[in-house]
Amino acid sequence: MRILLVEDDPHMVRFVARGLRERAYAVDVAFDGEDALYKATVSDYDLIILDVMLPRRDGFEICRALREGGAHVPILMLTARDAVEDRVRGLDLGADDYLIKPFAFSELIARLRALLRRNAQLLPAVIRVADLELDTRGQQASRGGRRLELTTKEYALLEYLARNVGRVVGRAEIAEHVWDETFDPFSNLIEVYINRLRRKVDEPFASALIHTRRGSGYVLRAELPTGAESE
Repeated sequence: MRILLVEDDPHMVRFVARGLRERAYAVDVAFDGEDALYKATVSDYDLIILDVMLPRRDGFEICRALREGGAHVPILMLTARDAVEDRVRGLDLGADDYLIKPFAFSELIARLRALLRRNAQLLPAVIRVADLELDTRGQQASRGGRRLELTTKEYALLEYLARNVGRVVGRAEIAEHVWDETFDPFSNLIEVYINRLRRKVDEPFASALIHTRRGSGYVLRAELPTGAESE
């Protein structure tokens, strides 16, 4: 899951971004409204956390511009304003939820998960592919009843493959949703992580779940698809 965090307070950015990354989310940051609108226009985000009080263009303007431009990405607005009128205005402009500062990080995560679950394309909290099981809330994976010891990024990559089970996903799509804007498209980082996952998810078991579609990308599925290779 890739999130755009729009906030001009450096301390808040460090706190929220670190917490999100520890929970396997890829996070891009924008410190002002113009940068936020640009990034939200050129990149595909799963959710936007949008502060109201921003330099250059405020959160209300950004929310309105995105909705008028046809963007359907979930928007969670953050603000120090607790007036009912401000909350109503944000919701009327297209925000999906509102969180007032200061807030507990656990509440932010709960609201974020609730917004993501509203997307009909998302799979249930527990994803099963053959004998592989992912608990997306606990961010844990097991296969054949045996827990897999995965790093945060390994889990994020495996979950993205599982959410697209049976569909080949290319490097660009993986980078867009699993890594943030600092990802180097010329690196072999995705291949490195795929190989790590294979060692943990496939090698100890009788059958492979992670397959390579030569020239196209990777697919997670129980049977080897035609024209695909497990190596």
